[in-house]
Amino acid sequence: MRYFDDYRVGDRFVTDSVTVTEGQILQFARAFDTQTFHINVDEAGDGPFGGVIGSGFQTLNLSFALFFRLQLVQPVALGGAGIDGLRWLKPLKPGDTIRVACEVIELIPSRSRPDRGTVRMRHDTLNQADETIMTLECLHILKTRGAESGA
Repeated sequence: MRYFDDYRVGDRFVTDSVTVTEGQILQFARAFDTQTFHINVDEAGDGPFGGVIGSGFQTLNLSFALFFRLQLVQPVALGGAGIDGLRWLKPLKPGDTIRVACEVIELIPSRSRPDRGTVRMRHDTLNQADETIMTLECLHILKTRGAESGA
């Protein structure tokens, strides 16, 4: 378990990886993002990506699932303040194996609540060719060590 106080700018973490199947892409898209290039294999073949691709929101969900498996912010997380700079740079394709590289880029102690601080972390989602397919900056609000002792 890492408190706000335990992080340093420049700290880096890399998640495990996951391989995404066409079936998983279709299942997610049919429920949450019904654009043709996400749900129709035949029509997607003639589309801008030459086949079905995963929804950007599926990439986001998978990336966060991988990040949370690192157990870096639980159980001291108090929530998130937002996501900045979310960009989908390349499509998620069936058979892609993705992982997330994270780097602490800013530490923001709370001025009004000394029991917490915000860790700004860049999350880069990479495919098996080490291409960045998605990038974002997430603001994780975490307890300080003093919060646990009541100091």
